[in-house]
Amino acid sequence: MPTYDYACKKCDYRFERFQKMTDKPLEECPKCAGRVKRLISTGAGIIFKGKGFYQTDYKNKSTKSKGSPNNEKKPDKCEKSDSCDGCCKKDG
Repeated sequence: MPTYDYACKKCDYRFERFQKMTDKPLEECPKCAGRVKRLISTGAGIIFKGKGFYQTDYKNKSTKSKGSPNNEKKPDKCEKSDSCDGCCKKDG
């Protein structure tokens, strides 16, 4: 459940409330019963603790598969003759 910050327009009292996202914003100050305004706040940021976040959650760039068709380099033209029938691909 998110925490929302409020400020009273009358007495300038600031407070927080845990509310569901679907709840209506508060309208009354708990101290003076004046009108309140919901403030835009940054909320809680994401905190990554421990070592190896990037090592464990993302694929290491050095572990690319060698047999991937995107990594193969194909010759521009046949190495054996000008009229290639796919022989370079067959030889490997």
